[in-house]
Amino acid sequence: MALSFTCYASLITKSQDQLNYSKYNGVEKVKSIIKKTVIPSVSYSPVESLQKGNWVKLICGASFEDLVDIRNLSLVYTLAGVDCIDCAAEASVVNAVNEGIEAARALVPIRRPWVMISVNDDEDLHFRKAEFDPDDCPQDCTRPCEKVCPANAILQKGGVLAERCYGCGRCLPVCPYDKIRAITYVRDVTATAELLDRDDVDAIEIHTSGREPSVFKELWSGLGNSTTNLKLIAVSFPDLRDSTISAMKAMYAIMEANIQCFNLWQLDGRPMSGDIGRGATRNAIAFARKLASAGDKPKGFLQLAGGTNDHTVEGLKKEGLFQMTTVHEASRYETIPSSLHSPNALIAGVAFGGYARKIVGRVLSSVQSHHGLARVEDFPEQLLQAIIESLALVGTVKCYNIQKPST
Repeated sequence: MALSFTCYASLITKSQDQLNYSKYNGVEKVKSIIKKTVIPSVSYSPVESLQKGNWVKLICGASFEDLVDIRNLSLVYTLAGVDCIDCAAEASVVNAVNEGIEAARALVPIRRPWVMISVNDDEDLHFRKAEFDPDDCPQDCTRPCEKVCPANAILQKGGVLAERCYGCGRCLPVCPYDKIRAITYVRDVTATAELLDRDDVDAIEIHTSGREPSVFKELWSGLGNSTTNLKLIAVSFPDLRDSTISAMKAMYAIMEANIQCFNLWQLDGRPMSGDIGRGATRNAIAFARKLASAGDKPKGFLQLAGGTNDHTVEGLKKEGLFQMTTVHEASRYETIPSSLHSPNALIAGVAFGGYARKIVGRVLSSVQSHHGLARVEDFPEQLLQAIIESLALVGTVKCYNIQKPST
């Protein structure tokens, strides 16, 4: 699917009168602009993306709970064609994701991405919050914590905004007075099971160290029959080196009897580091190389995460791991025979978290700083800028053949 940014460039440079909401009906104008931009109207399902090897997941963050940002991120990345949106296992967060998805589909007819909730079986980097008492901070502190926070979750005098903190931990080592603490938590299994019963939740991801089968089994047992109607069950785990395959087999043995959908292994190469730079993605690619070559791994698609960014696909291609395949007839996907658990592509796809939020967040932050808690579609110029950023990233996996407009 070839995509050109020519139409985006021309739209963004149109006269301010054409984009000014004081003269035009806001919602209708946004619809008109978006429909002229050749946004890819995805014609194949998330299942087909997994089979083809160009699945893309947006990670909103297992601990990120800023509802306005989540809603706007979901809108933008739905328009960019992601297959799944992964979010915190909180009802209000799930509502925000679905609201963003439906707002996008109201602008452009596009298929709905799956909604996934993330939970943990034990302590995990993705399930923590930073915390400190700003009254304890010395007056002359230069506040390096505020400067390194990628989520803008630290206020000058108000401490940490819990809903924006997603637990990256970058503030912890830079505090010169050792005032910042990491508060960890485990998602409640009963509340998770209730969320899975909703019609607008399609998938679950279990974050685990892979080293403690007993806690994994306890969580899985607690979910009971709530996984019955899911479309995908994912397990996210780090590189365990020589014990990786044995850990995967142990977890699959626990799940196997109750899996009635596809399963996926999320290879968490370098957690919480996707917005750092080119080097961040190397661990994820190395992890993928090892798993793709392993012949005795259990069933399930392989998907990269942890350190993924706009350099990830380039690295996969260099390793010969990015191999998209042709999708067979749609009838093949009406049922789920066991053979479909083994993907045709070596790597099913890529999940983008911190980097995806960062590149679009720059645009969303400019909207919020000028207009407060706002819907991004009410500001068409900023919306188009956000779409350009998201399409460029998603396009590395979807092969949109995108060229950014020259300045």
